[in-house]
Amino acid sequence: MEELWKAIILGAIEGFTEFLPISSTGHLLVASRLLNFQSNMGGTFEIFIQFGATLAMLLYFARDLIMQVRTVLHSSPVQRLWLNVVIAFIPAGLIGFFIHDWIKEVLFVSPYVVPISLIVGGILMFVVEWFVRGRAQTADFQQLSAKQALAVGGAQVLSLIPGVSRSGATIVGGMFAGASRAAATRFSFYLAIPTMLIATMFELATSFDNITGSDWVLLAAGTITAAITAWIAIAWLLRYVATHTLALFGAYRIVVGLLILALLALGIG
Repeated sequence: MEELWKAIILGAIEGFTEFLPISSTGHLLVASRLLNFQSNMGGTFEIFIQFGATLAMLLYFARDLIMQVRTVLHSSPVQRLWLNVVIAFIPAGLIGFFIHDWIKEVLFVSPYVVPISLIVGGILMFVVEWFVRGRAQTADFQQLSAKQALAVGGAQVLSLIPGVSRSGATIVGGMFAGASRAAATRFSFYLAIPTMLIATMFELATSFDNITGSDWVLLAAGTITAAITAWIAIAWLLRYVATHTLALFGAYRIVVGLLILALLALGIG
């Protein structure tokens, strides 16, 4: 029963943090260690709960996606959007494919990668808010240029580093490229569709051998919790960025990063 509650807590953390620009991977790594979550599944549990968050995203945008499928042949904005998604997906897709094992073996080993990434990312959020002040911005996410999409894709490459945050990197990258905060956030969600689907399906395909009969209860609990909390987080974030800066997330990242560094210095965790 104790492990079940831990699975639910980790599922909630995944759901709330996957689409907020604060790094779900970083939070899960730290939380799993603090909770001492005992699982013989390797990284399979984390993959499953990420699938729950991905499913929530698809369901949240289902109406828009269905409409786009119906209109894509004669709608220039829809065609432009998905061409930009493809352009933005390619950099991280290619690099992630070729250095996937190196990332797991090197960047996920050092406990200092996550806190440093959190702090640097938090600082960049304050920097980008200063950078865009008074500058012309693209307000419609369907009207981003190919150059802007490529800039977002380049930023997404950085999210391969644990603690950076895929949503954080793409939102900040989009803003530096001239997109409004709301447009960058909305485009980040659309870019997450192929990115998370392909990454999750690839990981799932190679992970089923690690699952035993008793593991399915933990997987179900974590995945369902992640889906519910991710839906809540998506709805909240889209409303929040329409009228607020990234300062809250930047400050949170810096505080959490410094806290983790302090715990490491004290030999805790």
